[in-house]
Amino acid sequence: MEASQPHSSSKTRYDYIITGAGCAGLSLLMRLMEDAFFKDKQILLIDASTKQINDRTWCFWENGAGLFESIVKHSWAKVQFASDHFSGLLDLGPYQYKMIEGLDFYQMVLNKAKLIDNIHFLQERVLKISDGGAAITVSTASGDFIADFVFNSIPAFASSKIIPGKKGQYHLLQHFKGWVIETEEPIFDPSIATLMDFQVDQSAGTTFMYVMPVSDKKALVEYTLFTETLLPEAAYGKALRDYISAKLKIKQYQVAHEEFGIIPMTNQSFSLQEGRLVQMGGAGGQIKGSSGYAFQFIQKRTAAIITGLKKGHTYFNHKNLKQIMGEFYDTVLLNVLVKRKMNGDQIFSQIFEKNPPISVLRFLDNESSFVEDLKIMKSVPTRIFFPAAIQELQR
Repeated sequence: MEASQPHSSSKTRYDYIITGAGCAGLSLLMRLMEDAFFKDKQILLIDASTKQINDRTWCFWENGAGLFESIVKHSWAKVQFASDHFSGLLDLGPYQYKMIEGLDFYQMVLNKAKLIDNIHFLQERVLKISDGGAAITVSTASGDFIADFVFNSIPAFASSKIIPGKKGQYHLLQHFKGWVIETEEPIFDPSIATLMDFQVDQSAGTTFMYVMPVSDKKALVEYTLFTETLLPEAAYGKALRDYISAKLKIKQYQVAHEEFGIIPMTNQSFSLQEGRLVQMGGAGGQIKGSSGYAFQFIQKRTAAIITGLKKGHTYFNHKNLKQIMGEFYDTVLLNVLVKRKMNGDQIFSQIFEKNPPISVLRFLDNESSFVEDLKIMKSVPTRIFFPAAIQELQR
């Protein structure tokens, strides 16, 4: 992100300030730019990063073409699921599993924004966000900037803070290391991805591999765990090397790119808004507690904000019944995983074995019907999940 000083005055007024140029901030900016309703709104985007590094990859499922379809790196209509309990090739129709690389995402939105006069940029660290009632102020080293609303995705300014150990709250870390590997010989089938391969050591907790081929000679291979603590740094590389050699049977390859990430998985309730400060992304709890998926939840959140702004709303903190129920299901699953009542590979195996993929994906998106919910809940042992559900209802 190229910096441009908004104006020379110590205090400058904007309609909207977006703090954080990650997935949530840039998704909202993209939607603002796409809608003619906002063409006269003065918008300031603040982030300390230049956003010129391919620092992450987003994978998600989607039915049809979405807002960012033009930068989808690759998509798969079929995925492989593997465990010691159940293995199978899953047809995701009508969904497709899609991959977007971070740098493509940043460049798409920021390059478009540079051509629009009402979009302004500031490459600095946000020091403080202060709600004054009639307006809200963002403070940086360059001065203070005032707006009607601040849309924030920087965790440090989240209204809610993750507090490990607080009664009734569960906290796992989804941590992963991914290698994009290239081979000299055609090895991969680019029409099929491995969504979850649990046929790896489960002693640390729920552990699986992703394999996302983008050609017959190139794939993202990712080692992922849901645990309470991180592994020693060397353990991630060893697990990847072992899997590539033993399971994929690849001896010669080059690592073209690598990434490491940590995603919080929690049932903590996040505040979506306090006054004129509107939270998005991880700061607004748009990370699915039971899976760590966030991209599509961020799209729903930012689309809802756009709808609200166009209707003249001043509050953007509504949760529908499906969202509330989805959070409850997440809490029950986290209860089971954190307390080691059942292994994650067994849980996901039973869910995918006994339900159509479309129902599972709808369930994970908080879009399933009540009948689908019941069928999925019946897929897992009642003797384990029913007491956990009762325990959570009584809190």
